[in-house]
Amino acid sequence: MAANMMRPAFAYTVVYVKDVAKSVEFYSRAFGHNVRRLDESHRWGELESGQTTIAFTPLHQHETDDLTGKVQATQSARERAPIEVCFCYPDVDAAFKRAVENGAVTVSEPEDKEWGQKVGYVRDIDGIVVRIGSHVK
Repeated sequence: MAANMMRPAFAYTVVYVKDVAKSVEFYSRAFGHNVRRLDESHRWGELESGQTTIAFTPLHQHETDDLTGKVQATQSARERAPIEVCFCYPDVDAAFKRAVENGAVTVSEPEDKEWGQKVGYVRDIDGIVVRIGSHVK
């Protein structure tokens, strides 16, 4: 078998959320992604984000809960999910402002970091931390 046949492509990041339709709409407005698909059952949604798809599915569904275990959601604002969604923008300040104007909750205003990146943090409507940053210089 050829070596490139065994090289995987990173295809999806799946975010488990309370309400798929609301999350798809929120990410579209707040972060500027186009909606690729929202199925009629509202149990699966996808955003276009380059080579990797951002997908949304409910926190609990029998297909995956029974197979791989239940998703453990955070219980307070002092906790965070074991995932961070990161988006890079050429204008971090404008992207941060748009996210907050569309319902994201400010965690930390954008600032220049010592590693050569400008970064700000918000929480989405499910409390998931989203990093809004520039590419590292």
